[in-house]
Amino acid sequence: MNEQETEGAFRFTGGDAYERFMGPWSRAVGDVFLDWLAIPEGRRWLDLGCGTGAFTQLLVERAHPAAVVAIDPAPAQIEHARARPVAQVAYFRVADAEELPFDDASFDVVASALVLNFIPDRTRALAEMRRVVRPGGCVAGYVWDFTGDLSVTRHMTDALRSIEADIAPMPGVKSTRIEALKAMFDATGLIDVDLRTIEVERTYPDFDAYWRIFLENPSPASAFIQRLPKAEYDDLRRAVQSSLPIGVDGSISFAARANAVRGFAPG
Repeated sequence: MNEQETEGAFRFTGGDAYERFMGPWSRAVGDVFLDWLAIPEGRRWLDLGCGTGAFTQLLVERAHPAAVVAIDPAPAQIEHARARPVAQVAYFRVADAEELPFDDASFDVVASALVLNFIPDRTRALAEMRRVVRPGGCVAGYVWDFTGDLSVTRHMTDALRSIEADIAPMPGVKSTRIEALKAMFDATGLIDVDLRTIEVERTYPDFDAYWRIFLENPSPASAFIQRLPKAEYDDLRRAVQSSLPIGVDGSISFAARANAVRGFAPG
């Protein structure tokens, strides 16, 4: 089974749990990403693959847009996002990145936070992103670098790999390479394509907090771990704990790397 064939089944569902797991990481990367984009105030934004609305909230606070539409294919994520204060400013709706329900040139900026590799047909989605952005408008995004050694989930995935866990592979891993992002944007016909890496760090108060937050997040990896027999579960837990950089006070701090890309629609 190839990478494209496995991607359609990989969906995030529980909004609250996903927010606890990925929200702080997403906001940390998003801060740097928005500084890098340096989009002037008063622009029309599309947040593609908004998830729980963490990045949407950030761009409203930081970019001061004239309007924001935020979409995601998962109803649970949109339901969570609509309960956030940002829903008073941004319009959230369920929609598919591969068939955007918007007219041509509807937005000044189309941004995608931590989602491009999860889209089964990235070529089609990028063509749609270019279609709905105005001439001269910006198309941009960032993804975790799953091909490197600084992904958010690396301590868990390394331990699962060591026991040959039978779980769905992370979608679009190869497409998270910075060279792959550039190739995709170039192939879409976007111009002045630029790239950068973003490294951020998060601290968990202790191992129990780290473990709980990971397992609460609805994903193939967490589901697999929770189905393990107790002895195997305990062995895996100890293996993950031993791999983490635990401080003298019990806290855990580590960095993760994202790759970012931006390009512009020909004007």
